[in-house]
Amino acid sequence: MAKPSWQLRRNGRLVGTLTLTEVDMFWSDCRFEPAAAWEELAPLFAASRDAWRRGDKDAALAADEAIHEQGLVLFPDDGGAPIEEFLIRINGEDARFRY
Repeated sequence: MAKPSWQLRRNGRLVGTLTLTEVDMFWSDCRFEPAAAWEELAPLFAASRDAWRRGDKDAALAADEAIHEQGLVLFPDDGGAPIEEFLIRINGEDARFRY
């Protein structure tokens, strides 16, 4: 059986594909395969990650809000309803989201 996966899209453009690796409480941990539109968003995710790592909560929340404002949508490959409200983290090949 194939693992659940989602297409991360912005304005109809594919940002990348997330394939579930495990569930950790409220988070879905995934392998991330970037697509062409990823390059436009990568700096926002790097800013969020770096702010959380250095413990700068205000900068981290601002970066997370900037990501949210991009209008990202997760489309399940199984044809389920799109997920429009979620929190997502992407670091290299690792991604996690919660909704």
